[in-house]
Amino acid sequence: MKTSINDLSFLSSSVIAVPPLCRNNDYSINLEENRRLIKHLEGGGVQTLLYGGNANLYNIAISEYSELLEMLESESGDQTLAIPSVGPFFGNITDQAAILKGSSFPAVMILPTLFPARSEGVAQAVRHFVERSGIKAVLYIKDESYVSPRIVSELVQDGIISWIKYAIVREETSEDDYLKELLNLVDPRMVVSGIGEQPAMMHLRDFGVTGFTSGCVCIAPSKSMQMLNAIKSNDFESAESIRGRFETLENLRNAYGPIPVLHHAVSLADIAQTGAHLPLMSDLDDDLMDPIKEASLDLLEFDSD
Repeated sequence: MKTSINDLSFLSSSVIAVPPLCRNNDYSINLEENRRLIKHLEGGGVQTLLYGGNANLYNIAISEYSELLEMLESESGDQTLAIPSVGPFFGNITDQAAILKGSSFPAVMILPTLFPARSEGVAQAVRHFVERSGIKAVLYIKDESYVSPRIVSELVQDGIISWIKYAIVREETSEDDYLKELLNLVDPRMVVSGIGEQPAMMHLRDFGVTGFTSGCVCIAPSKSMQMLNAIKSNDFESAESIRGRFETLENLRNAYGPIPVLHHAVSLADIAQTGAHLPLMSDLDDDLMDPIKEASLDLLEFDSD
């Protein structure tokens, strides 16, 4: 596992994969299947792994958190940056910060929540985490009311933010006053689009963020990387062509839940067996398995073209 971040170039050199966490049917972490998924991503050129919402770390037990960290350290390649998450609640953040103190992880994401939370309280939690763990935080902005751009800029100025995942969903991606204000207050090179391939081109091309996160990259890492490189080269026609092939699986995720659909998709494409959903999540209905499998296999075949 890569243990240092020397500059922000890694945010634009690799798609940031947000994979599920493979578990056994008794909910324990499955080392072998997580290894399979990581190697699939690395084989497609992905060098940054972010374990957060898709890994359902909202519901992870504090008692197994050390095991998660050990798995990420042991199974990630030497050039792969693995970033775990903490939270979303302050008690979790505090306990997980203590576990992380002295570890090799150069950045850790704080999972967002809206209740009970206020913008100023979020800032206090971020500061407490960084002070207690000694590790810079990745700020995950998923809703306007979570934290204001002004407070974000204060945290950035104080040197405690590693980078920012921006994931507020808009009916019209091009109309986003919050993102415009945020990018006027912080360096756009530390902000990535956090909603997968679909809005990524507009966020990078029109707003100037530096990279993007993806769940569906777990199915088609090579093509997701090609899309990133096409955007960086201003080859928007190629980028749009690739983006369109991710749309079917992304539409299923939007309709039935991004976490459970991706969880099933990775298994149904036989990339890795993701196993049982950790509650409070659960399996989707059986009648959804065929369309998820079809979309996943189509995307996997596209990846091998």
